[in-house]
Amino acid sequence: MERLSKVFQPITAIGKNHQRTHKDFTSKSHRLMIELGIIQQALPGCFHILPMGLRALNKIVNIVDEEMQRIGGQKTCFPTLVKSNLWERSGRAVEMGPELITLNDRHDQKYILGPTHEETAANLISTLGTTSYKKFPLLLYQITSKFRDELKPRFGLIRGREFLMKDMYSFDVDQENALKTYNTICQSYDRVFQRIGVDFVKVLGDSGAMGGNLSHEYHYPAAIGDDKILLCHQCNHATNTELTGKHKCSKCGESENISIESAIEVGHTFLLGDKYSKPLKSVYLNENGKPEDLQMGSYGIGVSRILGAVLECLSSEEELRWPDSIAPYNVVIITPKKGSKEDQLIGNLGENLYRNLESFMPNLKNDIILDDRTEWTIGRRLLDCKRTGIRYIIVLNKNSCETPPRYELNDIVKNVQLNLHESDIVSYINKNGQLDNERLKSSSN
Repeated sequence: MERLSKVFQPITAIGKNHQRTHKDFTSKSHRLMIELGIIQQALPGCFHILPMGLRALNKIVNIVDEEMQRIGGQKTCFPTLVKSNLWERSGRAVEMGPELITLNDRHDQKYILGPTHEETAANLISTLGTTSYKKFPLLLYQITSKFRDELKPRFGLIRGREFLMKDMYSFDVDQENALKTYNTICQSYDRVFQRIGVDFVKVLGDSGAMGGNLSHEYHYPAAIGDDKILLCHQCNHATNTELTGKHKCSKCGESENISIESAIEVGHTFLLGDKYSKPLKSVYLNENGKPEDLQMGSYGIGVSRILGAVLECLSSEEELRWPDSIAPYNVVIITPKKGSKEDQLIGNLGENLYRNLESFMPNLKNDIILDDRTEWTIGRRLLDCKRTGIRYIIVLNKNSCETPPRYELNDIVKNVQLNLHESDIVSYINKNGQLDNERLKSSSN
């Protein structure tokens, strides 16, 4: 049984007249995640992910794992340390320059802390010698920490020096098959973001230093976003403004019925061709036994960035809001204050309700927590749980002393408070288990 009294969640109590002036809080998601014990800053651009935050992060990882493996992706783990000569061979050591975090070992060998692993993946294949065309396509992915020397880290998890990313690398024998693989993986990305359940926009992207001739980006529209995306309301086409004139749709030519929005990039796909396979000698043996260059694709999802971005999109200035799919917990049960009249009459009712809800709603297994911090008032705990963003808050009060007991159910997404019997709570949560469909309708143009 999960108990809130055992969770390490250092919450900063905010007084009525408290003024937040900390200059390092660059976004509401950054501030709220610090105040509510989801993360703590270790150094500029690097954070401790605390238990509540890690639960949410692991849910994102599980969604990504399921969708990558559904299309044949094989999970691996590349070294964080990358020999710099690999990046010199690809040309990116110069292209990315100051963004790379480099170090020398005791033998004066130069390394890079990997911000991404195209060179590493291509080099892995090249070290295997020549592999038959029958072994392809090959899809390898990992979910690991990446590093980038941001000039000015900001927005908490949205732009940091260390971040958790899913990166996948595809290898195909020719351009036609590489494009098929690319489209398959893009469809899997669509499903990832649809399952997370927050409005997103898929746009034609800029390949930049990554290279290649086809690229798509996945964005969450948000005022603090660094990217600008052009949305054509005439044909529903969307592009990064880096690729098009700022006031004209590149698909239909519309110049009136368009809008430009700020957005946070959370995913990016690239069809790379032989940009990395050729210089790193990643080849295969064709049907005639002759070596040919492999065609590559690269696909990234900012796992920790998603965590910050969805909270930035959904939260108010005072309270976190999560999509149900990745919330640390979906239900909290608040028991009476220790020594109160209700506490003496109710006994173990809170624990019994916990077990019954798990039994009747197996999908909530491990998503319910008991707020047994009985040294605090119900009001204080209710405020903490609302600010943390636990969607369903069930309070045991004087009505819970009745036979049969009634419970106060607070749905903080719909902003309703109901007094229900246990069976009615089950019916309500089953009916309203996901956020409003209209609010979560994905824009995958």
